[in-house]
Amino acid sequence: MKAAFATWNGRIAPLFDTSRQAHIVEVLSERVFKEQRECFQDQTPVGKVLCLVEWGVTTLVCGAISRPLHVIVTAHGIRVISFVAGDLKEVTHAWLEGRIHEKGYAMPGYGHRVDGGGAQGSDPANNPQGKGGGKNEW
Repeated sequence: MKAAFATWNGRIAPLFDTSRQAHIVEVLSERVFKEQRECFQDQTPVGKVLCLVEWGVTTLVCGAISRPLHVIVTAHGIRVISFVAGDLKEVTHAWLEGRIHEKGYAMPGYGHRVDGGGAQGSDPANNPQGKGGGKNEW
């Protein structure tokens, strides 16, 4: 499994639409196998999605994301965990441990995060261990 974390200055980028780079984490057998930083060569919405597809990403962790871009990303089979904030290392560890939906990782003002019509916190596929967090109630 590969996850892309949209980044800016060592933190989760506040808006995926304008992010220029991503931290890619590849997980095998519940352990980090490989990490690397990638730059979006094409800054258009479709170009960013094609980069994610080319990199083999299955999950995108980001701050805010526009609805049109969210639709394009999910149409390509990539899960989106949005409205996340915090230090990249801390967020990456929280994702690996299945704690990404804890209140401390929500963007300010997003007490009840909903992505694309459904709460992502209830989906066990949003973290590498498959641990569901129940309903996404921060």
